[in-house]
Amino acid sequence: MQTIHFNGTPCHTYGTIPTVGEKAPCYTLVAPDLKEIRCSDHKGKRIIMNIFPSLDTSVCALSVRRFNELAAKLDNTVVLCISMDLPFAAKRFCSAEGIDGVTIASAFRSSIFSEKYGLKIVDGLLAGLLARAIIILDENRNVVYTQLVDEITTEPEYDKAIAALNSI
Repeated sequence: MQTIHFNGTPCHTYGTIPTVGEKAPCYTLVAPDLKEIRCSDHKGKRIIMNIFPSLDTSVCALSVRRFNELAAKLDNTVVLCISMDLPFAAKRFCSAEGIDGVTIASAFRSSIFSEKYGLKIVDGLLAGLLARAIIILDENRNVVYTQLVDEITTEPEYDKAIAALNSI
């Protein structure tokens, strides 16, 4: 269990985020077209996981826009923007915002992703949603960078994440 904050109020996650050097758990998520996204779909690619509570919040939407801008410059890299949002809502958001450089993925079908990655919020106003985090995996699904954002209402550290990605 890890402690994070929502507007200064402590809340907790189920488990702990993977640590640098670990092999990341495999995952199955849902694309906006309702097809499954599996870890094996990205074999041999570097992966940025931009994980957040919901696209319906300004900071979450901002992080997706920012990674969409950054993704266009990255070689051999997939950016997964992961939340519990329904795929239909994510598709509407991407269409309205012109988001096409990232892969939107929903963890709504199963809690396995949120539990294996230690990011399910278990108490407080956002219970059941995902905590805000960045996890970067190398081509072999090894964790090379993590940031569990302490205050959910703040943005992740994009520059540090990209620097970590560029170091592999």
